[in-house]
Amino acid sequence: MSTLDPRDVDLRKELDATVRARRDLGDDYDAALVDSFLEKVERRIDDAVDRRVRRHLAEQQMVSARGARRPKDADTWVERFGFAIISLVLAIPLTAVAGGIAGTTGTIAAWAGIVGVNFAQAVRLNPELLAGRRDRSHEDA
Repeated sequence: MSTLDPRDVDLRKELDATVRARRDLGDDYDAALVDSFLEKVERRIDDAVDRRVRRHLAEQQMVSARGARRPKDADTWVERFGFAIISLVLAIPLTAVAGGIAGTTGTIAAWAGIVGVNFAQAVRLNPELLAGRRDRSHEDA
């Protein structure tokens, strides 16, 4: 047997009460009892939709707020400088190994990877780098 949501239990009780009332009152009150029960169901649906819309709007606001967040000054300078130093230090052995194994092609591939990783880091810290390109291309058209 599955556990029911407390709201489902309440709705089940309402339905049972409506059916009992229909038995007690007879056929004359069918329409009124059904309308009353349907109004309660409609309110429940409206409440559920309202909760979902509010949750969705809150999620949208959080995503928007995160997207507008600028990196902290310490993140910007320390991350960029540290990443650049590490990238250059690792570039030396990568170039030597790639050049020794695959010659010029290996060296080009190693440096393409190094440039790609640094570009990805730059875009991560400044997402507007890509957005700025798209905006400028629309201005030219």
